[in-house]
Amino acid sequence: MFDPNLPQAGTEVDAVQMRAQLTGLKDLIDALPTGAGITGAVVESVSTLPPGNPATATVSLVGGELRFTFALPEGATGPAGEQGNDGQQGATGPPGEVSQTDLNNAVLNTLSQSSNITNNVNTLAAVAPMDYEPLVLQQTIDKLNELILAMRR
Repeated sequence: MFDPNLPQAGTEVDAVQMRAQLTGLKDLIDALPTGAGITGAVVESVSTLPPGNPATATVSLVGGELRFTFALPEGATGPAGEQGNDGQQGATGPPGEVSQTDLNNAVLNTLSQSSNITNNVNTLAAVAPMDYEPLVLQQTIDKLNELILAMRR
């Protein structure tokens, strides 16, 4: 199991500990869903929050299907309609809504962009040495950290 606190700074490298760390990272990477495993997307719910609250969104993967839940804040009440040429205020119109089509298009647009989040992570240019080389190990750790951070965006 991967432990982000290992290895401790200033400690001697332990092959068993390092192997466990790398195996743990591989297990985490293998457990990530791939684009081929996603069969669809569903918006399970959209709810409103009081004005000023932060919006929230969650996504889960159930049987290859992405399931989204959104909570969006209501807008603050605005002034009555603009003043017309006759000097009178216009009536306030009904509140607007996001159509299901607009929401579906926004979700699909987001999904279409999600597979490229690691495109900026370059591949390693190192060849595995036959003997232990601390620099190569550190480069590998740095590259894995870069990949993990890129995947969190």
